[in-house]
Amino acid sequence: MSNVFLDSAIITKRNLIKLKRVPDLLFFAMLSPIMFVLLFAYVFGSAIDVPGIDYKSFLMGGIFVQTMIFGASLTGSSLAEDLQKGVMDRFRSLPMARSAVVIGRTAADVGNNLVTITIMSITGLIVGWRITSSFFDAVLGYVLLLLFAYSISWVMALVGLTVRSPEIFNNASFIVIFPLTFIANTFVPIDNFPSVLKTIAEWNPISSVTLAVREQFGNTNPMAPPPEVWPLQNPVLYTLIWVVLMLVVFVPLSVRKYQKTMTA
Repeated sequence: MSNVFLDSAIITKRNLIKLKRVPDLLFFAMLSPIMFVLLFAYVFGSAIDVPGIDYKSFLMGGIFVQTMIFGASLTGSSLAEDLQKGVMDRFRSLPMARSAVVIGRTAADVGNNLVTITIMSITGLIVGWRITSSFFDAVLGYVLLLLFAYSISWVMALVGLTVRSPEIFNNASFIVIFPLTFIANTFVPIDNFPSVLKTIAEWNPISSVTLAVREQFGNTNPMAPPPEVWPLQNPVLYTLIWVVLMLVVFVPLSVRKYQKTMTA
């Protein structure tokens, strides 16, 4: 019987080697976070005032979250590409656990996200962002980012296995991710949002993980009044609830979809 953990590790290694051997993917994975930090810091930073805190400090939490979510879409795009090119047919002929392909793909993206987080942190430090909390609080902030991105990867995996085309997947994911990341507290405070959008933003998990990261990095205004809604009063807990919920729902759905695809 195939060992799912060993098979998953092999697939993870395969995906990481692919990233190394296709320098274009690595180059743009490094360039995108740098571009986002520089553009938002100097373009938005000159136009937006956040009371009690420097905008670069406010911005970095949102940029981290947005970049992690867009990075998680690599899971779905890669699975759709492998389906389109027939790579999955080769996997089907091998004596390996069926779930290993999806598990290995999502695990590889954790490595990609680690590289992205490192580059973004260095770029943020260059433009003036600082972590003012303790070492353990900062580590928790990074762990929350990686956990949230990992759970999003499983959502993207299901979408990628469903559409089977990287072009369609990229268009579909952008249509969903773009408004979700902007109807949130990622780049501007939500206090002045219209009532309907403000309610959506307050319960949007992207807002909670962004606020959680800001709090763990010490990038919040200590004099600001406390949030009025439960998700933003308990951003770490609310984020973890969403992480667990997405994993419980989308891990079995993605594995089942992959197995059906392989037997079709």
